[in-house]
Amino acid sequence: MTDLFQNTKKQPTSYTAKDIEVLEGLEPVRKRPGMYIGGTDEKALHHLVAEVLDNSMDEAVAGFASRIEVQLQPGNVVVVTDNGRGIPTDPHPRYPDQSALEVIFTTLHAGGKFSNGAYETAGGLHGVGISVVNALSDSLEVTVWRQRRCWNQSYARGIAQTQLQESPGPANRRGTSVRFHPDPEIFGDKLTFKPQTIYRMLQAKAYLFKGVQIDWKCDASLLEGLNIPAERRFHYPDGLLDFMKDKLNKADIIGEYFAGEAPLNGQTEGQERLEWAVAFPEKSTYGYSSSFCNTIPTPLGGSHESGFRSGCLKALKELGDRLGNKSASKITADDIFADNFMVLSCFITNPQFQGQTKDKLATPHISRLIEAAIKDRIDLWFSQHPAAATAILERVVETAEERLRRKQSKDVARASAVKRLRLPGKLADCQSKDKAETEIFLVEGDSAGGSAKQARDRATQAVLPLRGKILNVANASIDKLRANQELADLTQAIGCGLGKDCDPEQRRYDRVVIMTDADVDGAHIASLLLTFFIKEMTPLVKQGHVYLACPPLYKLSQGSKTEYAVDEAERDALMKKSFKAGKVDISRFKGLGEMRPQQLRDTTMKPEKRRLLRVRLDDGVLSENSGISEIFEFVDKLMGRNPQERYNFIQDNALAVKDLDV
Repeated sequence: MTDLFQNTKKQPTSYTAKDIEVLEGLEPVRKRPGMYIGGTDEKALHHLVAEVLDNSMDEAVAGFASRIEVQLQPGNVVVVTDNGRGIPTDPHPRYPDQSALEVIFTTLHAGGKFSNGAYETAGGLHGVGISVVNALSDSLEVTVWRQRRCWNQSYARGIAQTQLQESPGPANRRGTSVRFHPDPEIFGDKLTFKPQTIYRMLQAKAYLFKGVQIDWKCDASLLEGLNIPAERRFHYPDGLLDFMKDKLNKADIIGEYFAGEAPLNGQTEGQERLEWAVAFPEKSTYGYSSSFCNTIPTPLGGSHESGFRSGCLKALKELGDRLGNKSASKITADDIFADNFMVLSCFITNPQFQGQTKDKLATPHISRLIEAAIKDRIDLWFSQHPAAATAILERVVETAEERLRRKQSKDVARASAVKRLRLPGKLADCQSKDKAETEIFLVEGDSAGGSAKQARDRATQAVLPLRGKILNVANASIDKLRANQELADLTQAIGCGLGKDCDPEQRRYDRVVIMTDADVDGAHIASLLLTFFIKEMTPLVKQGHVYLACPPLYKLSQGSKTEYAVDEAERDALMKKSFKAGKVDISRFKGLGEMRPQQLRDTTMKPEKRRLLRVRLDDGVLSENSGISEIFEFVDKLMGRNPQERYNFIQDNALAVKDLDV
């Protein structure tokens, strides 16, 4: 009888103690950088700047530094300098042969923030930030000014290259300066620091801590084509309120700004406190919510944000009871902040974050403290601004009622064959029930749809042909959107719902691929589809499930050799690189429907050969990335009802156009 547990595959080599690898020092960081900075992409690269800057911000928040300077130099070099106490340079008690500075830069989980002795509130709590930057830099130099002395030390890939060197320093100077260059072995040769990203990061930090002065300096050669000054000083005496005033026009909001500061845990003075700024715009728009803890962005929210939202919700429901508005019982916290603007910042001791990148705060008791603090203050604000309070309540109730109306539209699931019958008839669905391996291609017209259906992998690829140009949702009413059959079919096929009820977890496919012709009409259709996804399925785009296909525009043939190019530049490059002297037949595709199914499969749909562009929405209003609200404003400017804004955009940017396809 055959042994049921017999493995017919080739057995592996022996597995012994010598196969157990022990990583020492900073080796784990270089081996698995994603565990510490979230990856090796552009966002992770700029996270290095944030880690160094946060150390200086912690000195400022603790009251020991008032100025921070950040320089972006040629060669992908960043220098961060502060006038804080300076990192200690005396021998460490546990490692007498090393200075405390070297221990901090070369040892994970070494720092002065594990207890409240050196810092009452701090962002860097794991003791890994600066050592991770050191590990992932091929060159790092640190200079410390303390007690009229100057100390220098150099590192490379986490290892000290020199001894700690001492020299006389200016009598009136103190602080720390860190100069580093990211390691191309980790991040590649092409990734570089973006001046606009660092510029926004510094401005955000200055808004978040109103007592700090941050100086920005950038080499002019790095700013070509960018509307960013080479030097600027950030200092905002009113903190978050200054941010709200800079972003919004007071004439466009209901009443006054709801902004303030409150101590937590019953303290009248001290480090633990809450700061906030909220605005309620007159017109319905896409609002934003951003939260921070100890100046660290928390894009996934957490206990501080849930406490704030809960306090506002309770106050608004009580206001509804007092005004006799029975519909107020229907509202949720999402209804309050769906169209309004909120920025929240708290400073607390011993915060607990989820993960080293600190995207979410997980300190349970803070939620209760913030809820109590904010409810009392918004109750007082409502009583001081009765007309504004009534208008805000009515706006929020309208939002809640619209949410309930949308909820009547049921999501489509893949659970059974019966439910499959409800799917659009023109959808060629895939066979696999494993959502992670499936994708749907949105193509224009039946001609391209026919080619795509023949070219697809029936197991994992679905195809939905769309009839011409879909509705522009940026200037259409909700009723018109609901009545549009093309969008109804698209929504039904994807299955994750619309607007505030969009839940990416309910999507029927892992990837939604927009596949249009490589011409002006195709670009227009792709723009309309992107407008729909950004406005109506925002979470789906934010989580990275929407892609753009890159079909070729040219076919180049010489004998038995065939190559494809997506544009003129790639065509010219292929002519020089891939073809010998002689005649090369060049044909231009008029559309996807003109391509044979085999060509479409090999160039645009086959995962091993195709090129896809992932559509990204960068989150965080005050973080280093552009806010989602800014993206909505940009979409409304280009696709909305006001043609004057499009005209102004064309006038402002016409001279920057290099390749015009008409």
